[in-house]
Amino acid sequence: MGKSWADDMILSYNDVVLRRSDLDILSGPRFLNDRLIEFYFSYLTSCYPSPDISLVPPSIAFWIMNCPDTGSLRDFIEPLKLSEKKLVIFPINNNDDVEQAEGGTHWSLLAFEENANVFVHHDSCGGLNEAHARKLYKAVVGFMGNSNSSRAQYLECKDSPQQANCYDCGLYVAATAKAICCWYGSGQPGEGLWFSVVKEQVTSSAVTDLRSEMLGLIRNLQ
Repeated sequence: MGKSWADDMILSYNDVVLRRSDLDILSGPRFLNDRLIEFYFSYLTSCYPSPDISLVPPSIAFWIMNCPDTGSLRDFIEPLKLSEKKLVIFPINNNDDVEQAEGGTHWSLLAFEENANVFVHHDSCGGLNEAHARKLYKAVVGFMGNSNSSRAQYLECKDSPQQANCYDCGLYVAATAKAICCWYGSGQPGEGLWFSVVKEQVTSSAVTDLRSEMLGLIRNLQ
């Protein structure tokens, strides 16, 4: 009976379905799951409705990173039109088991910016996910940006805001994605990258507040 109660649908937002168990995650200091990150990315897409921006859902980012062959990957990526985007944000999960749904123990963020022709990895736990971020970068880099431009570079951001516990990594991903979208939406892309905005906005207190903000957002949308 408890399982069915936890699985009750509480919100359908765009293509994302949230269940009662997702509220429980936000109510306590727990690791964010795929659905909550996908929900927040979808919410940011609604807040920044630009055809130039793509916030990639966790399941799609995971598939791109683990696709077994180039042909299948090309068929999968082409409908996403990533080559037409100016800003693409991917959530990175360190799950190595393609058979395990919602596995892994850590989230980070990989962002592509076309003007700078660079992928930047933000990791709130000292580069723990660097190998996984590089794996996704290598899988997707050939499909990104202008075909006439040089291959985009990979940058590991050594100055990313750091978490102080073992469960807030998903919130750091959400907060960093929000800061990057805010930077892009403010018309600053021609003035360098978003690093100062991330440092200013993604603070430990802001990340703590984001948990309750997401909970309140879901309840308001119900």
